[in-house]
Amino acid sequence: EADILIGMDVSMGFPFTDAGAYFPHWADSPAAAPDLWAAVERLCADDPHYQAAGFLDDPDIAAHFRQTGALGAHYGAAKAGRLRVVEKVSREMKLANPYSCLNLVGAAQVGKASLTAMRLLHALRGVIPVWPFDPVPARGAMLVEIYTSIAAVKAGAAKGRSKLRTWDGLNAALAEVGVPAMDAETAAAPSDHQSDALLTAAWLNAAQREAAFWQPKAMTPEVARTEGWTFGVP
Repeated sequence: EADILIGMDVSMGFPFTDAGAYFPHWADSPAAAPDLWAAVERLCADDPHYQAAGFLDDPDIAAHFRQTGALGAHYGAAKAGRLRVVEKVSREMKLANPYSCLNLVGAAQVGKASLTAMRLLHALRGVIPVWPFDPVPARGAMLVEIYTSIAAVKAGAAKGRSKLRTWDGLNAALAEVGVPAMDAETAAAPSDHQSDALLTAAWLNAAQREAAFWQPKAMTPEVARTEGWTFGVP
């Protein structure tokens, strides 16, 4: 069985610590991340292709999200919204400047992908462990949450300038994580999506050896159970 660390650029949990619940005004608000994934799947079972629009049909749930033309009454601050502990730590450490994963509007939002990912995580429950909700296995595959701009910053890119669209820029970042330069004399310049994927994979291969990334200081057992954590935030 191959040892594979798989990074998913999504939020695997929603804010919980700040209000003591994911959705304090919803009577059926789940108590832990796997229960949240199950709730998303249950309410979106009729949505094809892992879409997740059905989750927002309940007004008590929708009131916690920012959607196009609709700012939920319980979303939080108009721009940033409610944040998970790891997102607050990321901001404090100047690793990233994340928006709330309850935001479903604009290029910086990650909420739509996160809802879809929760359906996938539910389908994979018991098949592939997910950190930090499950113990790290001795062998085999494991899923972790990543944020590609953190990998770029760790590889020397300036915060806010982490999108790499030239081979020179990408190769310089790869060198920071010990990966030889890519031979791309005849290749078209990489897109920022390609650079994100290549650099994050290379960084993740090196970062998984750092004990501090597996035991973040602010990740209490409750945070690990409910909100999860972005790998690479110590």
